[in-house]
Amino acid sequence: MFDLAKLASPIEITSFDGWPGAFRSAFSGALPDALSGSADEHQQYARDLGDLLQTHAGRALETAQSNTSRNLQTWQQVAAAMATPALLQHWLDYLRDGADRSVLYADALRQCGNHFVEHEEGSDETVLSWAHETVIDGHTLPRPVNYSLVRIVPPEGMPVREDGRPYIIIDPRAGHGSGIGGFKDESQVGAAMHGGHPTYFVTFSRLPVPGQTLADVTAAEAEFVREVRRRHPDSPKPIVIGNCQGGWGAMLLAATNPDITGPVVANGAPLSYWAGQKGKNPMRYLGGLVGGATSVHLLSDLGNGAFDGANLVFNFERLSPSNTWWAKYYNLWDRIDTEVPRFVGFERWWSSFYFMTPAEIAWIVENLFVGNRLGRGRALLNERTHLDLRDVNSPIIVFASHGDNITPPQQALGWIADHYTDVDEIRARGQRILYTLHESVGHLGIFVSSSVAKREHGQIVSTLKAIEALRPGLYEMVITDEKGEGVDKIFHVAFAERSIEQMMEQAGGTDSDRPFATVARFSELGAELYDLTLRPFVRAAVNQASADLMANASPMRMQRWLQSDRNPLMQGVAPLAEQVRQNRQAVSADNPFRQMERFGAGLVTQWWDGVRDLQNAVIEWNFHLLWGAPATQALGERMGGVVSKAEPKEDLRTLATVQDALDRIDQGGFEDGVIRMLIFIAHSRKEVRRSRLERSNQMLMSTEPFASMKPKARARMIHKESLIVGYEPEAAMQALPTLIGDEADRRRAMALCECIAGPREEMCAQTVLMLGQLAQVLELDAWDGGDDGAVVRKVA
Repeated sequence: MFDLAKLASPIEITSFDGWPGAFRSAFSGALPDALSGSADEHQQYARDLGDLLQTHAGRALETAQSNTSRNLQTWQQVAAAMATPALLQHWLDYLRDGADRSVLYADALRQCGNHFVEHEEGSDETVLSWAHETVIDGHTLPRPVNYSLVRIVPPEGMPVREDGRPYIIIDPRAGHGSGIGGFKDESQVGAAMHGGHPTYFVTFSRLPVPGQTLADVTAAEAEFVREVRRRHPDSPKPIVIGNCQGGWGAMLLAATNPDITGPVVANGAPLSYWAGQKGKNPMRYLGGLVGGATSVHLLSDLGNGAFDGANLVFNFERLSPSNTWWAKYYNLWDRIDTEVPRFVGFERWWSSFYFMTPAEIAWIVENLFVGNRLGRGRALLNERTHLDLRDVNSPIIVFASHGDNITPPQQALGWIADHYTDVDEIRARGQRILYTLHESVGHLGIFVSSSVAKREHGQIVSTLKAIEALRPGLYEMVITDEKGEGVDKIFHVAFAERSIEQMMEQAGGTDSDRPFATVARFSELGAELYDLTLRPFVRAAVNQASADLMANASPMRMQRWLQSDRNPLMQGVAPLAEQVRQNRQAVSADNPFRQMERFGAGLVTQWWDGVRDLQNAVIEWNFHLLWGAPATQALGERMGGVVSKAEPKEDLRTLATVQDALDRIDQGGFEDGVIRMLIFIAHSRKEVRRSRLERSNQMLMSTEPFASMKPKARARMIHKESLIVGYEPEAAMQALPTLIGDEADRRRAMALCECIAGPREEMCAQTVLMLGQLAQVLELDAWDGGDDGAVVRKVA
């Protein structure tokens, strides 16, 4: 096999003598040993490129073999169906059916085009399928923004508890409009509403307020949270759910306003943009091939001070050309009698293009897409506000999927590995981070899939009722189907303790981020160079008329203009489609020509998938060819681009919170002792079932002295006891008799712990042994652990 490493013959440049003086002085300090010493780096670079080609070629070969085998079987079935004496009649029926479907198909596209025109002419109607009313219009705030807070109006017969924990859902502002989180009944909004929770939604309009920044948006969202808290004074802090780009928006909100939010849920939210596997996740490479931040500066200027979100949508579309240019349209054609409402409804959202200010898109690119500063803890919201995701005090749930090619699990979870050295630091800081991974659902399926809404979002909503009773740490939320079907299906949920290494292994691991760091530095230099040279001339040459012309002439918009009634050729489609519906007679599915059509459509889809795979290979190859070269990386490292994660581990015992907790090992009362005992039990089995967590939460909410405590005091107590058990388990165990001195209180404490850990027949051996050990330490009468446990006798 061709080995690119053979091209990497030793390159010895031992001196810059003889080079032109200015050239020599410019590069002699910036090109270290990468070009002047050993050839090891060059050889490794060539080997990596060769391995990359082999990876893509091997995957293409496997796909081709699988498709060939499947296609041969399908063709045999189609050929057998063609051997029928009624072939001519089948052909006539198929022609009639095709003519009908052509009219209905054109009408569906016409409806999509009309929705697009309505949106372009000023409609800010969301795609929320739920009735809602505006609570705060962001245009009225002291720092005006194009965001608004709406409350979902519960349908008749769906009770909502005003003292229940409110939900606030933030949709992505990534080129589209808002409402996808409540697109249908079985959605995030539906899961919250069916749980009886007051539900609010953050929407936004098509055009931003001139000059608005993401700091203004974050301030507005903080005001939205405060208003929700004012409306529900007897409720726990609101839960904030962020979808995709809304996920990092929710994290910004919680990090800069840690005292006002409850748990944060980040669904498919990219927080660590450099993370991913070589050979996969092509979208993370685009920033290095389109000029980084320079391109968005230029596009914003050409837009006369507005960045067109259609550019972002176009990037999403070219990730899957088979779906963009063929599959979704063929599915409409294939299922024209049932697919139109779903297709038109979704396209109404997908085709609604929204704008951003230059400041917003530049911040996003420089701190997220290319710079990855938020994931590395180096982002500034404004000149006075440093963003550190460790400042989020509320529990965090991360939902990601292996089938997501826009936000793969590494990008959703990598920030945890970047911010925390290990799980001990997460515990020391009192944080609870949960994650759950889906095996196959795609990016949009995370927000709109009915099955995901029933399973993941439904169980997340149920879990959030008791999450604050969980001791600090990192957990995988494991959801398994237990019994039942449809709406009656019952799921088993457990929280398994994980290390950061285990989490990243489950996510799929990640490759070196050195090339991305180099891109980030060159992006900064390119943007600065553009601002100093070309920007004044571009701005002087642009006006609103030219910006509108550029926006309307884009393929994303032109296609939809032509589909609408604004096109004279489409104006006769509606009455013709109505006539077809009245006389519609669909051809049977076993029609041989219908089967041949589907077979041919499958071949076209496979061809487009091949184009996608080739495109991804070219994108990744060119990225590593350019930014993975030793010389390029050397320049980036010299300029401060490369980041090292090899920092010495902090001595967490020196943290004030840890020292304060350890100083109070033998201080406290009944409530401290019970919490400590429950932590010992949870720690013994390395997993917490949701049913036990709910019983623990119920105890905290309804049993004295816990019920009289404020939520913040309960959280501090759980954090303190977690630190004590984690750092000094033996001393913590021996101090229990001091905390719970009265024998009646000890028996009550054991009864509470057994009730939460039980029933006995479901206890694992570790739980039984731990309960026995606790009874022994508390000098109680014999505690019978059952068949699998020992009998603990009273200590004299």
